[in-house]
Amino acid sequence: MSDLNVSFLGLGVMGFPMAGHLANAGYKVTVYNRTSSKAQQWLSTYSGVAQTNAIAKTPEEAAEGADIVFMCVGDDNDVREIGTRALSRMKSDAVLVDHTTASADIARELDAACRKQKVHFLDAPVSGGQAGAENGQLTIMVGGEEASFHRIQPVIKNYARHSQLLGKCGSGQLAKMMNQICIAGIVQGLSEALHFGQKAGLDCNAVIDVISKGAAQSWQMENRASTMLSNTYDFGFAVDWMRKDLGIALDEAKRNGSTLALTALVDQYYADVQKLGGSRWDTSSLLTRLK
Repeated sequence: MSDLNVSFLGLGVMGFPMAGHLANAGYKVTVYNRTSSKAQQWLSTYSGVAQTNAIAKTPEEAAEGADIVFMCVGDDNDVREIGTRALSRMKSDAVLVDHTTASADIARELDAACRKQKVHFLDAPVSGGQAGAENGQLTIMVGGEEASFHRIQPVIKNYARHSQLLGKCGSGQLAKMMNQICIAGIVQGLSEALHFGQKAGLDCNAVIDVISKGAAQSWQMENRASTMLSNTYDFGFAVDWMRKDLGIALDEAKRNGSTLALTALVDQYYADVQKLGGSRWDTSSLLTRLK
């Protein structure tokens, strides 16, 4: 499959290593990033791989001639702009894969635009954070056509430990909303437990060592409890981005009639963290508002 030409649009904390895994796997990768210095940094980092990689000055240039175009940008507006520009130069039967966490509406909108140009589209948001991207251990939730999903699987396996097709276009984004809803509740529960333990005078590290072996165990407990106890939050998935994701989920809930009372509450707790200056802190910083 290394004879495929692939492009990657967006070299943030997720896209940079994801595109790097493709280069290391032997794909010829053309990258685009709004900040050109970031693209140059990427090219310098992966200049030692066998295939000839390249920087494109525009999304249009990056997409031209590509068999698969991957995109991991910021929000719906970015997806619409960058995706539409890339689509304008994509060849027939190519696949556009959006790894951005965005709304199901923008996924459906871009899918419709792709169909008009005989291009295939998959919404494929990821979970696993920066560490998952760097270690090639992401989980990918996909919406779209089965044939297109099977076409990209050999490629995305280079940065994913698991990927799954969940239904028609938009299903990937809806699944990611469920993912973020779960995380919000779990982090709040962990924050309250640690706050309770500290007030009770317990050795919380010792308690976590015990309860993480039982039914309370979670990824957040295993990976964030120790940093929360040390009041360390200058890493990970930023509060600003979590609020963006929860906002998408809450908007979708209004449309489909579901009740997200806890999610709405935790979203406001994150607003409190922002007021404390924690816009760029990791999402585990919910504990700070309890101190």
